[in-house]
Parts: sequence; structure tokens; C-alpha cells
Amino acid sequence: MATAELEAATEGELEQDVKEKLMEDLRLVVTDAEELLKATAGQAGDQARAARAKMEESLKMAKEKLVAAEATLVERARVAAKATDGYVRAHPWESVGIGTVVGLVVGILIARR
Repeated sequence: MATAELEAATEGELEQDVKEKLMEDLRLVVTDAEELLKATAGQAGDQARAARAKMEESLKMAKEKLVAAEATLVERARVAAKATDGYVRAHPWESVGIGTVVGLVVGILIARR
């Protein structure tokens, strides 16, 4: 694999990690907001009802976006796995060499601690 392809793959992995973290944070916010809605369900008043209705609508939209983002991430991961599999099958010895170097570097870093 060319250096540019490796860099693109690494950037893609970093982008995916960031998106996964963002999705996890969004899930947490949605869960907290749902708990808040349940806790304030007994609150009376027009302002409280209006605020709850607005928050419920926002939660609904956030959940829809989360589902869409999750589907996109799953598809991208599938494409990346397929590309990686194709590369490994086309260049098995290079793949073994890359894996060995990565393992050696990780081992050295772990041993330094």
C-alpha cells in the first residue's frame, strides 16, 4: 500500500473514532434528557409543558440523526474492512511485515513504562 493510501486509511480511522465518541456522547445526552423529562413530568404550568414538548421534539430529532449517523458509520466500517481484506489478500507478506513492525513498536512502548 502506498504511503498516501496508508495516511488516508489512518485519517479515516481517526475520523471514525471521533464520530464514534461523538455518537456515544450524544447517546448519553439523549438518555439524560429523557430522565429529566421523566423527572419533571409532574411539573405543572404552561411554560413547563411547552419546555417539555420542545425538549421531546429535540430528542426525537436527535435520535433520528443518531440512527442515521450510526448506519453511516457501520457502512463505512464495512467498506474499510473490505478494503483492508482486499489489501491483505493482495499483499500478504507486506501485511505480515506491517503487523510485525506495529507489534514491535507497541511492545517497546509498553516495555518502557
